[in-house]
Amino acid sequence: MTPDKTTGFLDHPRRPAPARPPARRVGDWGEFVDPLPPGHDREQAARCMDCGIPFCHQGCPLGNPIPEFNDHVYRGRWRAAWQALDATNDFPEFTGRLCPAPCEKSCVLAINDEPVTIEHIEETIIERAFAEGWVRPRPPGRRTGKRVAVVGSGPAGLAAAHQLNRAGHLVTVYEADDRLGGLLRYGIPDFKIDKAIVDRRLDLMQAEGVRFRTGVRIGDGIPWQTLRSTHDGIVIAIGAPKPRTLDIPGADLPGVHRAMDYLIGQNRALAADPSGRTRPPIDAAGKRVIILGDGDTGVDCLGTAHRQGAAHVTQIGRKPLPPEARPLDNPWPQWPLVFETQSSHEEGGDRQWGLLARAFEGDGRLERLVADRVTRVDGRVVPLPGDPVVIPCDLAFVAVGFTGPDAEGLTRALGVELTPRGTLAVDARFAAGPGIYAVGDAVRGASLIVWAISHGREAARHLDAELRGGLPVLPTRGEDRPFGGPG
Repeated sequence: MTPDKTTGFLDHPRRPAPARPPARRVGDWGEFVDPLPPGHDREQAARCMDCGIPFCHQGCPLGNPIPEFNDHVYRGRWRAAWQALDATNDFPEFTGRLCPAPCEKSCVLAINDEPVTIEHIEETIIERAFAEGWVRPRPPGRRTGKRVAVVGSGPAGLAAAHQLNRAGHLVTVYEADDRLGGLLRYGIPDFKIDKAIVDRRLDLMQAEGVRFRTGVRIGDGIPWQTLRSTHDGIVIAIGAPKPRTLDIPGADLPGVHRAMDYLIGQNRALAADPSGRTRPPIDAAGKRVIILGDGDTGVDCLGTAHRQGAAHVTQIGRKPLPPEARPLDNPWPQWPLVFETQSSHEEGGDRQWGLLARAFEGDGRLERLVADRVTRVDGRVVPLPGDPVVIPCDLAFVAVGFTGPDAEGLTRALGVELTPRGTLAVDARFAAGPGIYAVGDAVRGASLIVWAISHGREAARHLDAELRGGLPVLPTRGEDRPFGGPG
């Protein structure tokens, strides 16, 4: 029976795509979510209310036409759904797997119910488009002759490259690592995104004419000045990889590691041996693990430790336990500051809140963490009375955030300035100087993949306008139309 679109939000509960059972998925590195069952997508799309003011647009940095593609899915118009989504999002297969879905947090249903499953519908649309053969290389009809260098092949750099190439410019993406993808490749675990998904998109971009060069660190192999003099424009998408350090006694003990070193090591091991039999340089098998930090990087460490066979894992946050429901000072449609359980939490381990690390201790090697119980008063961390908490551990991963891009050589060579936060300074067009643009985490600080893609698209539009003397062909944010392009 076809679900009723008019009352769909009343008739059908939210049913996300099913996850594989935790006991099964921790035995491999495959993606943890299964596809939506047949008919499930239409039922879930029927929950979209076609709001007079769709706040999901406000929540999505890309301005995706969410009510429109939901309606197409409901009516079985899958190609139209893909065309609507493709008009505003270069990589739905990435966001549909990795985005924490600010659109869902802003869904009007979320005022007093569960939001529409926008993220999973988005992934279903793009996977249907690939399966049907609608996603094909679309090289530009003619070239402008303008040369653009994109430094960094994460989602921000790839989005800029994708758009600028479609506008007809000759785009070369430079990547310092041995493989393309930035954090998509080595920073995010395979159980969240299979790297074949990344390669599928990269192959398409190459077929459309984007050129890729790996193993090239701009500033070392190629000076920044040389890159600028040989290209008409530059987009800097170097991320914000500098980790925030933990300045406490014992932080240099063997067994204490930066979270990204751990994740990158495991991803490299899988890239070399997809079977997972090759052990990574940092191995949690049989060990008691502590993760300092309750953000996404810490959660990725948690899921990775489970799959490596850790004896026990404890994830620690210094904030108090979040509430189950929105507090009065955190109303919809703001991002909800509430308790959340992610897929890796379902797989095991403990979570502790309100703990501030005081010291790592051990006789020549990590043996325990000493921490103080704390709370927040007027935004400040305040110790609570009582004895410190002592947690035995063999491994500790520090996932307490990032401080910004590695930009020392860049600022000297190109005159790009830094903000007080240490990120690259840009204007409203993402311009850091004539012909020089910067995007993504390098500008915003460590953030969401959807913001990275949005930055890449917007910077590409403004650079295209500069290269064309003020007559761009690229769409504005959220413009619901297929790409026109030159020729």
